[in-house]
Amino acid sequence: MIDVVLPVLDEAAAIPWVLGRMPAGYRPIVVDNGSADGSAAVAAAHGAVVVDEPRRGFGAACFAGLSAATSEVVCFMDCDASLDPHDLPDIAGAVAAGAADLVLGARRGRAMPPHVRVANRYLAGRVAAYTGVRLTDIGPMRAARRDALLGLGLADRRSGWPLEMVLRAGRAGWRVAERPVPYHPRTGKSKVTGTVGGTVRAVLDMRRRLAETRRLIDKEQR
Repeated sequence: MIDVVLPVLDEAAAIPWVLGRMPAGYRPIVVDNGSADGSAAVAAAHGAVVVDEPRRGFGAACFAGLSAATSEVVCFMDCDASLDPHDLPDIAGAVAAGAADLVLGARRGRAMPPHVRVANRYLAGRVAAYTGVRLTDIGPMRAARRDALLGLGLADRRSGWPLEMVLRAGRAGWRVAERPVPYHPRTGKSKVTGTVGGTVRAVLDMRRRLAETRRLIDKEQR
C-alpha cells in the first residue's frame, strides 16, 4: 500500500472523480485545510482517510498528511481533478524500485496558465543553478520515501513547500527525476494562481525559499 496525500480546500466537486480513479494499492489521505463546502464529508464517503489541519497553508496540509502516512513510499498530488491518479504508479514506481529518491510529475498540456509556465521555467532555472538538478516543472504530483522526507526538515507551511522540498533534496544529493503527466483543466478556481492575493503569497513564499538556499550556498563558499 502506498499513501497518497491530497491537500484539500473546498474541493468537494472534484473529490469524487479523483478518489474514483485512485489505483489499487494506493490509499488516499485527504487533508482538509478548513473547507466550508463539506469536502471532508465527501472524502470520507468515498473511502478516504480524512485528516483535519485547521492551520491554513499548502505546506501545513502536506506535512499533516505526511505525518499521518504510514507507507514507506508516499505520494502527493492536488485534488482539483487537474491531475489523474492513474499516473501515480509511474511516479511512485521509480522510488519504490530504488531508481530515484524523488520523482516529480512534469505537467504537460495546454491547461496550465501562461504565467504558471513562466514561473516554472524561472524556478527550474534557479533549482538547477543552486543544486544541479535539472527539471522542467516544480509540479505538485510527486513521490519519495516517507522517512527521508521527514529527514529533510522541511519548514515551509505555505506555498513554498514544493520548492523547498526540491531544493533541499537536491542539496542533499538526492537523485531527483521527473516523468511527464497530462495536466487537465482544474475543477473550480485555484486558491493560489486564481487570485491576486494567492499569487502574491506564493511568489513571496518561493522567494524566501530561494533566498534561504542562496544564503546557505554563500555561507558554504566563505
